[in-house]
Amino acid sequence: MSALEQIENAVCRLSPMDFAAFRAWFAELGVDAWGRQIEEGTASGRLDALVEEALDDLSRGRSSRR
Repeated sequence: MSALEQIENAVCRLSPMDFAAFRAWFAELGVDAWGRQIEEGTASGRLDALVEEALDDLSRGRSSRR
């Protein structure tokens, strides 16, 4: 049995309370990973073109600030 299958089986056996805690933890894990990717992309300049495009759209009235 693979590690993934073991995890799936363990998750399926969680109590409703533990499952809710697991879901909250897992969601936060995803948010943290996304934040690190954004930080890395910003620091490396990989997002510069997207930022410029968004600012251009904003200045030309093709989008709005919220």
